[in-house]
Amino acid sequence: MKKRPTIGDVARQSGLSASTVSLALNQSGYVSEKTRAKVMRVVKELGYHPTRAARGLASSTSGNLGFIVSEDHFAQAEQFYTRVFLGTELEARLHDYYVLLTVIGRHFTKGNSIPRFLLERNVDGVIIAGSVNDKIIEYIDGLGLPIILVDYQFKRKPCSAVLIDNRNGTRSAVSHLIQIGHTRIGFIGGDLRHPSIAERYGTYKATLEEHGLVPDPSWIAADEKYLSFKSGCTAAEKVLSAPSRPEALFAANDSMAIGSLHCAKRQGLRIPEDLAIVGFDDLEVSSHVEPRLTSVRVHKEEMGRLAVRRLVDILRSKLTTEVTAHVRADLIVRESTAGKLGEYAPLTVEAEDEVAW
Repeated sequence: MKKRPTIGDVARQSGLSASTVSLALNQSGYVSEKTRAKVMRVVKELGYHPTRAARGLASSTSGNLGFIVSEDHFAQAEQFYTRVFLGTELEARLHDYYVLLTVIGRHFTKGNSIPRFLLERNVDGVIIAGSVNDKIIEYIDGLGLPIILVDYQFKRKPCSAVLIDNRNGTRSAVSHLIQIGHTRIGFIGGDLRHPSIAERYGTYKATLEEHGLVPDPSWIAADEKYLSFKSGCTAAEKVLSAPSRPEALFAANDSMAIGSLHCAKRQGLRIPEDLAIVGFDDLEVSSHVEPRLTSVRVHKEEMGRLAVRRLVDILRSKLTTEVTAHVRADLIVRESTAGKLGEYAPLTVEAEDEVAW
């Protein structure tokens, strides 16, 4: 097996000291452009690649970014946060970083809940996806590590965040239901303490009010236990048992929307003739159920990419200003609300442009 070239080999062939070669490779300290070019030419000739550990020792960084998501989210809405994580992984490669994933529980104690990469200080910054116990955010902040929140906001202290344009996404969904003739529109969702769910619920009510509509309380089912396909069935059963059941449902995510779709079909209701259903997130499965689900598309991979870009900016430029980006959410109309209108119908309300960093 051919021996892997070392920094010593680069130093010998270039006629420079190992410390000068290290400074040139890590772009630290003063090294002339002529010397740097010479080092890079020899590096290319030898096929030398510095190890991650060596670069970390030279720069006092790990080259790693942490990605934290709660086990509730990963178990119940895995497709959504898996796609966000994929976006971070793809973007991190472009900046020569690794992403380390960990799943944490709902409850946090310093004794046994701290991710290993934090205990070992093996990350340069952390991305947190979805809601977590606020104590873990405070712990990470206490370590002096930069934090980017994805689909969550921390009220106790400003943090940079990548959020969904929930307002325009929800407004387009509810307006679509109204425009196709529905006035009795229900809502099913999860924990209203989660900023995204709360924002979708608030916009749902506000949009109805703008059209002179007031939802019957029996058409609304929101509970912290609700988030999954199974709980979508449970919530739909509750709402559809109302004395005057709704004609349409807006679900806070696709998993619940698909659960409600199956529940309605089990009760003999026709979709969309007897009950129209709209979801949120546009998971891949949404276009494979029968009938295909109208949903608000969230650009999940882009959320992950934006989070990494911001974190890299902070690490490389020592930026300290907290910035929030809102990623647009687009209504995708399918058969669960509008028969054979085609997958891409015009938006009833235009979403704001994505805010890029």
